[in-house]
Amino acid sequence: MKPLEGIRVLEVASWLAAPCCAALMADMGAEVVKVEPPGGDTYRRLFTDLLGDDFVHPSYQFDNRGKRGVAVDLEDPEALELVHGLARDADVFITNLTRPRLERYSLTDRDIHGLAPASIYAVLSGYGTTGPDKDRQAFDQTAFWARSGAMSTFGDRDDGPLISRGGYGDRLTGLNMLASILAALRIRDQTGEGQFVEVTLQRTGLWAMASDANSALYDRSQPGKTSRKEPGNPIWNVYPTSDGRWLLLVMPMALPYWPRFCEMVGRPEWATDERFQTTLGLAQHGLAIVPEIEAMFAADTLANWQARLDASGLIWEPVAEMPEVVEDPALRESGAFGLLVHPRAGAMEIVSAPFHVRGADIEIRGPAPDAGEHTREVFLEAGVDAARLDALMARGAIA
Repeated sequence: MKPLEGIRVLEVASWLAAPCCAALMADMGAEVVKVEPPGGDTYRRLFTDLLGDDFVHPSYQFDNRGKRGVAVDLEDPEALELVHGLARDADVFITNLTRPRLERYSLTDRDIHGLAPASIYAVLSGYGTTGPDKDRQAFDQTAFWARSGAMSTFGDRDDGPLISRGGYGDRLTGLNMLASILAALRIRDQTGEGQFVEVTLQRTGLWAMASDANSALYDRSQPGKTSRKEPGNPIWNVYPTSDGRWLLLVMPMALPYWPRFCEMVGRPEWATDERFQTTLGLAQHGLAIVPEIEAMFAADTLANWQARLDASGLIWEPVAEMPEVVEDPALRESGAFGLLVHPRAGAMEIVSAPFHVRGADIEIRGPAPDAGEHTREVFLEAGVDAARLDALMARGAIA
């Protein structure tokens, strides 16, 4: 069965985090209508401005797949009234508009629950709808990455702060929003009452950084950045290989693996060295042999080390590059990629939902809509008179 079949979602949002949540709901069978301005939302225009109107960008398809699209000028009172009409029939209203815009368009939770008392109102923002930063503009790199503490802790201690990859925090926040909406739907099913869901980029980033944040709550300390040249444990570290690749050893409980590692690299005497017989001793004295370990790994290829590391039963992985990731047999066997068929670009593979529910039909159900592709269709279904739609289109209030 489709887990969300029969659930109607109205999305008034742009960029990534809120739209990718709605896309996952579409994967699960919900009927999602995306509202954007004539000409497209900001994220769509980013790609069309750079690459042309006809370019079909896989990331935009990923975050907006399976939806129907209407284009409405929310500044036009009559056109805005049509969006309010769609809200009356929605089970879930998803938005990331700023609070002043929500108030200007009468799209606050109070307004939507006045139209649809049993609906789920889900708002995404950088820092929340209350508090000192409620109206502060945000992207995932600012609120999720910089303000969560993540940016100050990632990277080698000898380098400056790292800038995160585009959409990294957005898509984790979209998953958070999905979980919150599903919980709210469960409560609505039990009580019949509408619910308010609020998710922020900053709090999602804090959750992802909870190990360090909880330590800071305890003693107000800043976690130290790591250095691959000075690891606290030589077999919990990253090393280069002769062919320009990297491998990652992850054995935080080092001592059970230490003798096997020493045997594999041809230094069995390290296993009996008094300096390395305890976890503390390895942490205190392991730095002395890190340069030698690095030189050993740098003397051979990743493929050759893979055979030896696997045969020794050590915990490690190659630092995979994206062309390898998308061909990874484990990912392909797990159903990590799905097929999206676009009317202009044809069939393309994109990443599918990151979970599996046995017996549930969760799949990519179609491409992202073009801007306003379903405007007329959706509003006619909602009972809007065709002549009224023609008049609104003629003056550019809808497209």
